[in-house]
Amino acid sequence: MNITVFCSANDVGPRYTAAAEEFATLLAQRGHALVWGGSDRGTMKVIADAAQAAGGKIIGISVDPIKEAARPNADEMVIEKTWPERRASLLARGDAIVVLPGGIGTLDEATEVLEYKKQALHSKPVVFLNLAGFYDGFRTQMERMDREGFLPRALADYLYFASSPEEAMRYIEDNG
Repeated sequence: MNITVFCSANDVGPRYTAAAEEFATLLAQRGHALVWGGSDRGTMKVIADAAQAAGGKIIGISVDPIKEAARPNADEMVIEKTWPERRASLLARGDAIVVLPGGIGTLDEATEVLEYKKQALHSKPVVFLNLAGFYDGFRTQMERMDREGFLPRALADYLYFASSPEEAMRYIEDNG
């Protein structure tokens, strides 16, 4: 299975990167390929390093404006022209989506994937790895949208919040 991971290109420290590394290692050890934003910086570098160290295949999807930050030794590197093309490729190439802690770009990618799932444009599992409660606020907002009728289907039809790398991997393998 190809697993697309959204995460940060910033250096965020071990509070988040240790679990990201653990998830990428599990992914590779279980025979899955990592599809990610292609950067050789921040959490993106951490997950690519971990997946490769565990013998996994890594497929990067970068974008022309930041192609100089692309990982040079990826098994495959795609350079899209625009950010929307990059997001489309990241979704298309993955059989499941995992959202690690990240910034505005990560949130942009994740909410687009959720909107496409709402519109029945895909049915791939989407997992938020809620490390150290990072996505608690987002979860609260999503639960309110569900409770107050803003979602056409139950929240559980859109995404799953996992509290550990193992839980995230188990959900993907059970629902992918």
